[in-house]
Amino acid sequence: MKWSLLCLFLAKGLIAKATEEYREELTLRPLIDGKLAAHFSFSTLLRGAVPRAPSSLGTDDTYSARARIPEFHLTINSGKWDYDRWGHPGEPGVGSGAELWAWMGDGAQARYDGTLHTTSPTRAFPPTGDLPRLPTPHLHTLRHATLPAERVCTENLTPFLKLLPIFDADWHGLGVHVRWRAGVGIELTLTVQAVLDPVRTSVERRRDWSLRSLFDRSIPRACNIATSSVVRVLLPSALEGRNYTLTPEPEMIADAMTAVYDITNGTSELDIAMRWPEEQTFSYPLDMSPLSELSVRRTLKGSSQTHGELSIVIRNNQPTVIRTHYLETMPWHVEFFLHTLSVSCGDGRKCDHLYTNMTYTPSQPHATPAMLQATIELPPHESLHLSLRVRKAFLRYKEHPPDAQRGWDLPPAVFVRVDEPHGRIYTSALLVDLATPDFSMPYNVIIMSSTLIALIFGSLFNMLIRRFVVIKVDAGSR
Repeated sequence: MKWSLLCLFLAKGLIAKATEEYREELTLRPLIDGKLAAHFSFSTLLRGAVPRAPSSLGTDDTYSARARIPEFHLTINSGKWDYDRWGHPGEPGVGSGAELWAWMGDGAQARYDGTLHTTSPTRAFPPTGDLPRLPTPHLHTLRHATLPAERVCTENLTPFLKLLPIFDADWHGLGVHVRWRAGVGIELTLTVQAVLDPVRTSVERRRDWSLRSLFDRSIPRACNIATSSVVRVLLPSALEGRNYTLTPEPEMIADAMTAVYDITNGTSELDIAMRWPEEQTFSYPLDMSPLSELSVRRTLKGSSQTHGELSIVIRNNQPTVIRTHYLETMPWHVEFFLHTLSVSCGDGRKCDHLYTNMTYTPSQPHATPAMLQATIELPPHESLHLSLRVRKAFLRYKEHPPDAQRGWDLPPAVFVRVDEPHGRIYTSALLVDLATPDFSMPYNVIIMSSTLIALIFGSLFNMLIRRFVVIKVDAGSR
């Protein structure tokens, strides 16, 4: 990833009265399975600023407007977000691995098309901010790229530390978000999300928690330059248990569901704690209703190294009809057979009429991935099964990752409700097994050849160089 992509945001034109505002926020949400979701947000707003291209600072030509990147999002996550048990996250970008998407003018797009293998899924990733108007006929375009996992070679100990957990959490992620808001300015937000498990770290197997037990520290004070510093705690529902205590007492309860601690002007140390005094040991619920309106299960079937079948099962958990956009981004080494697409309802009958508005952009071998988009209509409490046969490409030996026997990671699919364009649901990432040569054979050949050469050379060297001398030994010296 080139740093110059981010520099397009950092190089900005200022107006005479531009001011900065910094806000920090922490949201804690107890979950039904005893875990705790933490969401840190650090936001800086530069009022009156507009996105500019670095090469055009001080000018106001057409290329300057075309080269702007008014919106940019980068997320890096580890683990899989469980929508059924945890509901929706505070930040929607929770797909496994790294994800980058940005809205840019066609001038900036031409600069990065040759370096980034990207797609343009405009249905699933609409702009969250505003896009400046461009001169006709220029338009803004979307660039989207994913990296489901980092390819770490496990045959040596050099990158071993990358495989170790750096965060004691069931799931955690980082995010950088930049957007332009018309009439307001440029907003930069840094987010940190994590799902912590107090039960696992508790000796008594309790779900009690405090800031010090979670993060090994309390909050001594707010940041000196912060205009707003707030901690929010979402109160448990009746299903999660109402017999709890929250200390210290919050300053206010918003919407009867959120305890708010405003520490902007506070001077005392804050250590929030939530306990369930009547619970001796936390009991995991055996029957939990899904907290998400959609439940998605995505698998790649087949044991062949040349062909397989992509299967997706979507269930509507609501009593109303849900229309959702479906996005599938597949690397070039897995090809779709669109004529094999099958859509069926839960009872097995064909439901092709529920799968509409499909667009497909084929992949370019050894370059860009394929992109499949469609709109799906789900009846109330109904399941829909999508199946599609795929072909696995045969790679060149130089294109295999360091740990080739592990397989290739495939990015998650994305579902976005039509009436909630900024709420995305990511499926789990997949692992595909491609035809892989025996990379251990060259090492075996090298080892055997070296052994034979050492034996032959050593024997010939001894025969040519060694001299045999007869030494007479006196009988008296024995």
